[in-house]
Amino acid sequence: MLVFEFKAYGNQQQFDAIDEALRTVQFIRNKAIRLWMDHVNIGKNELSKYCAVLAKEFPFCNKLNSQARQASAERAWIAISRFYNNCKKKVVGKKGFPQFQKDNRSVEYKTTGWKLAAHRKSITFSDKNGIGQLKLKGTINLHFYQFNQIKRVRLVKRAGGYYVQFCIDVNRCEVVETTQNAIGLDVGLKEFYTDSKGVSVENPRFLRKGERRLKKAQKCLSKRVKGSKNRGKARQILGKRHLKISRQSYCTML
Repeated sequence: MLVFEFKAYGNQQQFDAIDEALRTVQFIRNKAIRLWMDHVNIGKNELSKYCAVLAKEFPFCNKLNSQARQASAERAWIAISRFYNNCKKKVVGKKGFPQFQKDNRSVEYKTTGWKLAAHRKSITFSDKNGIGQLKLKGTINLHFYQFNQIKRVRLVKRAGGYYVQFCIDVNRCEVVETTQNAIGLDVGLKEFYTDSKGVSVENPRFLRKGERRLKKAQKCLSKRVKGSKNRGKARQILGKRHLKISRQSYCTML
């Protein structure tokens, strides 16, 4: 399974619709966790059927695609099954009892509720939330893959904006010819790595270099009043600082 990510572009009304879908996913997951807490012998199938009950009881749940509602219940079951497995394995300490989610940042669609354009540069979400068509921008060419290979589509919210992820079912096999040359690598703190030939790469230390900006952003956030718009802006700036550092570290590992 390959996961490709694209930046999504749209208007503020579409982004507000995405936020509403994110809140609905969080609501369904938390209601599924509560159902499991209040009743005995609740399994994955019962949680999946509970999505239809929520759709009839709450109109905003009915706006979300049916398979997206089921994916939300599956998230709850993943947390529950992880707790069961930790108990069976007798993990020392906390077993990871399922908690209610407070800040959901993704909504997952399966094979319905979305349609990718033929030119692969835009995607349209057709459920009742009113997200509509979003333009996509990325470095991956989706023309190499068929529509039926896309098993799931995720909408993800980050500090840098909104993104669309495609989960593609593909078996990739690469034939690599050996050169019969072995090399040893030593990863350290002073140098990023040193090989057996004596070549070393300096550690970029992105976190250390960005600590001053992080400290300033955290200090600014702590001074803002909780619930105010200025605190929301400061929180977004801090998130962008962390996002930049994480991306720099990821590119270094590649």
